[in-house]
Amino acid sequence: MRVWMIAVAAMLAPAAYAQDAATPPDGAALFRTQCGSCHALQPGQVRQGPNLAGVYGRKAGSVEGYKYSAGFADADWAWDDAHLDPYLTNPQSVIKGGVMGYRQSKSEVRQAIIAYLKERG
Repeated sequence: MRVWMIAVAAMLAPAAYAQDAATPPDGAALFRTQCGSCHALQPGQVRQGPNLAGVYGRKAGSVEGYKYSAGFADADWAWDDAHLDPYLTNPQSVIKGGVMGYRQSKSEVRQAIIAYLKERG
């Protein structure tokens, strides 16, 4: 009986793994765990980083009352896929002198976070 259970478990393990690997990343969960300690999504909430409510489509460096690093003064563009993806990969390559320490090398994680921010408006 024990050998049979081990054999069944061994056959099911790859299927369970394949299902997990095929599941797309959850942007909301990723935001909470990777971004939420420094950034809020509820208007008016203040954390270490600027509030990201409505960030998608907003001019970079424009949250009123937030003191941005000097590099944001030269940012004459709005946050969109073309700017968020490289920014989340390496913030300092997009904003010289930026202080955000987060870097995400996995494209699928970046895309899930960007999609979540886009959904949130």
